[in-house]
Amino acid sequence: MTARIIVDAWMAAMTCCALGLMFNAVRPRGLPIVATEAYEIFVPCPEPLGEVEGLNALDQRITEDRVLIIDARDKDEFSAWHLPSAQNIPFDYLEGVPEATVRKVASSGALRVVVYGDGQDPDSGRELARELAGRGVRNVFFVLGGAPALRGGAKGTSEEGR
Repeated sequence: MTARIIVDAWMAAMTCCALGLMFNAVRPRGLPIVATEAYEIFVPCPEPLGEVEGLNALDQRITEDRVLIIDARDKDEFSAWHLPSAQNIPFDYLEGVPEATVRKVASSGALRVVVYGDGQDPDSGRELARELAGRGVRNVFFVLGGAPALRGGAKGTSEEGR
């Protein structure tokens, strides 16, 4: 009984292969059985990253009016310390920023968007700023050194979580 099943399966497979090859041969632009040129295996995905400028933690442009300040660190770090007017948009290296968040930032009416992150390499603030700039938000900057630089030197910082 097992031998009969194997023979039937083999016959079905060969019949399907023969039908597929015949259909491919009759087709005007049939698929090549053997590749005539090498296929490119790795195709880099386009990254929608824009160009952004880094600001020193003591730069006056950070504290000017009509500046939207974004903290790219996770919620726990944001709760522990952040600039008083900062909004928290945690940056995830694997998932992009939701379109609704990008629209909210773009429609904020701010003259400048300043993003700060964890200050590591790569800096989450710089990467979030590049993503926002690449998705159409203009006048996006990031703080060199991130939150540690701001905490050590900027005026008007908040020591308690808000």
